[in-house]
Amino acid sequence: MKLVIIMQLEDLKSEYDKLQLKYGARELDSIYSGGCKNNPDICFVFMNPTGRNIASSKNWKGIKSPWIGTKNIWDLFFELNLMDKDIYQKIKSIKGTDWSEEFAQKVYQDVEKHRYFITNLGKCTQVDARELPDNVYKKYLHLLVKELEIIQPKSIILFGNQVSSIVLNEKISVSKVRKQLFEKKINEKKYNFYSVYYSVGNGRFNMDKSIEDIKWIMENLSINNQEFLNNERLAKIC
Repeated sequence: MKLVIIMQLEDLKSEYDKLQLKYGARELDSIYSGGCKNNPDICFVFMNPTGRNIASSKNWKGIKSPWIGTKNIWDLFFELNLMDKDIYQKIKSIKGTDWSEEFAQKVYQDVEKHRYFITNLGKCTQVDARELPDNVYKKYLHLLVKELEIIQPKSIILFGNQVSSIVLNEKISVSKVRKQLFEKKINEKKYNFYSVYYSVGNGRFNMDKSIEDIKWIMENLSINNQEFLNNERLAKIC
C-alpha cells in the first residue's frame, strides 16, 4: 500500500514541473511535499516555496520537500511536540546551507514518525517571497485535491487567508474563523479543514496564535480518534 501511494505522488511531479516553467523561477526546481503519506493525522498546507529552500537547487539530488535549509517554521512544529528535540536543536544550530541531503532525509523521517504531512498549495518555487496572484494558486488546486485523495489525511490545516480562501472556495479571514471546522467533500469522502494564521516571514508574529489553534485542533482530533476506537470496540463486543 505504501509503495502504491508513493508511486501515485510521484505521478504528480511531472505536472508540478510543467507549472514551474510557467510560474516559477526557471533556474530553480519545484518543491513537492514530504512526511507521512498514508492517512496522516494532519496535512499542513502552506503557500509556495522560495529559493531559500536549498532543495530547489538543480544540484540538489535529495528529497525536494518544503522548508529544507530553513529554521523558523520548525519552531512551530517543535512547539506542537511534532519534532524530536535532537533534530530540532541541530536545525537551529547549523546554517541553512549546511543541510546535507542525508540530514534532510533524517528530518523528514522524523516528520513521518510524528504522522504529519507538509505540502504547499503552489509548488512553483520563486527566487524570493513575492506575492502570487490567486490565478496562479488556482492552477495547482486540482493537483492538491489529488494529493489529498492519495494520502487521505484526518485533518487539513490551511495557512493564511489566501490559501484558505482558494482551497475552501469562499472568502476567508483567519481572524474570524479560528478553530472553526470546514467540511469539504472530495470524491464523496468528507475531509476536515481548518484555517490558521500564516506564521512565517511577515506572519511570524502570529505564530503563537497558530500554535494555540493547532494544539486545539490536535486535542480534538485525539478525542475524536479515541471515540472512534471506543465505538469500534463496542461494536465488536456487541
